[in-house]
Formats: sequence, structure tokens, C-alpha cells
Amino acid sequence: MTELKHHLPGEELSHFLPTSWTTRRGAPTTSERQWAQGHRTRLLVNDLAVIGSSLGLAYVIRSLVETASTGATWVTTYAVASVIILVTWIAALGAHRTRDIRVIGIGAGEYKRVINASMVAFAILGVLLFAVQAEVSRAFFFTAMGIGTLGLVSTRWMWRHWLIRQPARDRFLSRAIVVGGTDEAEYVVRQINEKSRASYNVVAATVSDATTTHIEVGDRRVPIVGEPNSVSTIARNLQADTVIVAGAASRNPSFIRSLSWDLEGTGTELVLAAQLTDVAGPRIHFRPVDGLPLMHVEIPQFDGMKHALKRSFDVVASGIGLLILAPLFGIIAILVHLDSPGGVLFRQERVGRGERSFTMLKFRTMVATAEQDLAALLVENEGNGLLFKMKNDPRVTRIGRVLRKYSLDELPQLWNVFVGDMSLVGPRPPLPREVIDYESHVRRRLYIKPGLTGMWQVGGRSDLSWEESVRLDLYYVENWSLVGDLMILWQTVKVVTRPTGAY
Repeated sequence: MTELKHHLPGEELSHFLPTSWTTRRGAPTTSERQWAQGHRTRLLVNDLAVIGSSLGLAYVIRSLVETASTGATWVTTYAVASVIILVTWIAALGAHRTRDIRVIGIGAGEYKRVINASMVAFAILGVLLFAVQAEVSRAFFFTAMGIGTLGLVSTRWMWRHWLIRQPARDRFLSRAIVVGGTDEAEYVVRQINEKSRASYNVVAATVSDATTTHIEVGDRRVPIVGEPNSVSTIARNLQADTVIVAGAASRNPSFIRSLSWDLEGTGTELVLAAQLTDVAGPRIHFRPVDGLPLMHVEIPQFDGMKHALKRSFDVVASGIGLLILAPLFGIIAILVHLDSPGGVLFRQERVGRGERSFTMLKFRTMVATAEQDLAALLVENEGNGLLFKMKNDPRVTRIGRVLRKYSLDELPQLWNVFVGDMSLVGPRPPLPREVIDYESHVRRRLYIKPGLTGMWQVGGRSDLSWEESVRLDLYYVENWSLVGDLMILWQTVKVVTRPTGAY
């Protein structure tokens, strides 16, 4: 390390690094900035195609049911309205920076921006078309907006997975150098590494207290190539796109100012990483006051309009689910009844919001004497923390194993959601005996309604440790959003079709 640090300020840094670190993987066309511009163009074309297609489809649908004349005036009116909608919608997507390299491919953040931009466009167009008294049917307008929004989110999802599947995916990411202490740099590398869809590829770290030649996190080995005071030289030699300053270094005004000066004209971005554990981005707001950059962290709210919207969504979605799935409920009920003696439904007391008890419904997956047989099996518990789990629980019936594998046993909880005991998405509903042993911070899980699914469901289910399941639940309680709920519901569909940790 001593010899390496001695040469850092000079141009000979590249002699101490493998070729793959000091080149841009071939021709300059593979640089992140060139790729980003090209990909933004692809997304723009994608957005134009999706919105144009949705307008065309809405026009066709409206034409099939239109009883008025379909003459030239009618066609011209809709053609002009379509152009206005297309331009306004594209402008809203641009204003919300939905094609910004910082959000491309990340997932929920990108989808939220697309949906928010679409809602803004929807509001602006509604007012505009009403103000000019345009003779455009509401059916056409709502159909185009609905199909278009769904199409935009779906195609962004496909582009995201296209990026992930690329053999040389690193060239689609921003090459980053992490600056700070060893522990701080390791934290940043770990977070980026665990979020495999993040937009950064950490190629090196410069730390002030290095005791080794690399930072190892999972399958990643990030080389330590110097100290923070040499980071601008290292960034130039490695052709880095981003310098991420973490920990104490990010709170040093003179260091940040000098580094920003050194990076001028290089095209390298400067990013400050704040270690706000389990605080989601939407709760963080930056507000400069006379040159003092203040970071505001919103305090979680557990009532109000957001929760009213969540409840409205629960009622509508669970009601529709109960109606559509009624035939499946009947088939499962017959199979459970034929498989073993006992009732079709299993009723169990669970603890909900505010520590209020309720009766949770499930299709019975165990023998009728399961509760009485539990005491004899406690010594074989394979669960985590306060939870009892056995991969080969002898009490589970044959049909019960199938129902559990695909989470079909939990479908009756749609009724619990409909009547208000539960929510579609939320923390895992605990048993009373678990709540008795909760530590004070774990009780925060009970600040909102438990969910039919949640981060625990899509994050590993029974394979999670007790600490990790608690962390996921608490993260959700304090950071949930309606768009985030939709993301979890979508991920749940994928999880139940490819079961992991279900037993």
C-alpha cells in the first residue's frame, strides 16, 4: 500500500492497476455517458410509440361504439386532440425526468416517476380539454390514459430486465469510486451490491484507514487504490463517471469544495452518501437555507389521506378478488374436505393494528388436531426467533402442502382485508404469544394493519431470520407508499409462481 500511495498523484497510477480497471472496455462508444444518451433516445422512442399506440387503440375502441357521424370533422377533432395529448404527456415525462440516468433501471423509483408524470399529464389535459370545450369523449380520454400508463410502466419494466440480462451489464452502469473510511466505504459497496439493479458499478475505493488491499462484499472485490486526497487523480485515470463520498468525508465542507473544483471539466459527478439506515428516498428532502444544505427526514404518519387511499384500494381490490376467485374457493374447499376430516377453513386469533385481536381465515392445511399436536413438536422447531416452522411438519396434509407452496391457503384472508382487519400489503400478522415477547421497537410493526402479503413474503418468507423479517416489516411500516404496494403485489405474483421459502 505504501508504494501505491506514493505514486497516486502522478500519471503512473495505471501501471499499478489491471487493464480492465483503466480502460473503458474497448472503444469510447461504450462509455456510460455515450450509452446513457443512446438509451435515453431509445426510451423516448419507446414512450412515443406506447402513447401513440394507446391513442390509436382508444380511437379504434371508441369508433366501434360511436353512434354519431364519423365524418371528416369527427376524425379531425380526435386527431388534433391526440397530438395535444401526445405532446403534453411526453413533456410531463420529460419534466419528471423519467429518462434520467439516475433512475433508469432502478425499478420502483422509475415507475413512480412514470406514474406521477402520467397523473400530472392527466390533470393538465383534463383542464385543458374542458377549457376549450373539445368534443372528445371521456371514454376515449380515460381509455387512452389507462392503456398508456400501463403500457409505459410495462415497457419500462421490460427495458429494466433487458439491462439486467446483458452479459456485459457493467458497461450500462455508472463507473463509481467510493471515498471514505473503510467501514463507510464497505457499507456503500454492500448497499449497491445488494441492490443489483442500482445504476452504479463500484470499480475502486479510496480510504483513509486502509489495512488491506481491497473491500470484499459478497462476490465483489473492490480494490483500494489510494487515499481520499488523491481521488480526483484516480477518477481521471479510471475514467470514473461518479465519485461517491461517504461518512465523515461527506461532512467535511473544505474537502467537498476542493474535490468539486478538482472534478470540474471532467464530466465526473459528485455524490454524497448519507448512511440513513432504513429510510426510503421519498422521506428525504433537501432544503438549502442561506447556503446550508439541510436534509429533512419526514416523520412517519400512521393516519390521514394516504391511509384512506390505502383502505379504499384494499376494499376495491379485495372485493373484486373475492368475486373473481369464488369458483377457485369452491374447488379448494372441496379438495380440503375430501383430503382429511375437519373443517374447510382454519380460524386463528392474530394481532392487528393497535394490538387489537381479530380472527384470521385460511384454508385448512393441517390435520384437525394440529393445535393440540404442537407442544410435542416444539423441540424440532426450525423457525426463526419467535416463529415456529418445520420444513417437514407431520401435521400438514397432502393438499395442504400444495396450498402452502403456492400460498393458496391464504386466499380467504381477502375477506379479512375487505372487512378491515387486514390490508393487502403490510407486516406479517403475528400470533398473540409472539406479541407478548416483542421488544419495544418490534411493536412498531403493529402501527399499521398486517398484510396478506408484504416485504417478508417477497423477501424470502420462512427462509428469513427473525431479525431480517423484523427489519423488513419495520422498513415497510415507516416507508410504505401506494406505488410501493403495487410493486410488492406484482412481486408476490412472481414469488408464488416460483415458490421459495414456503413450507
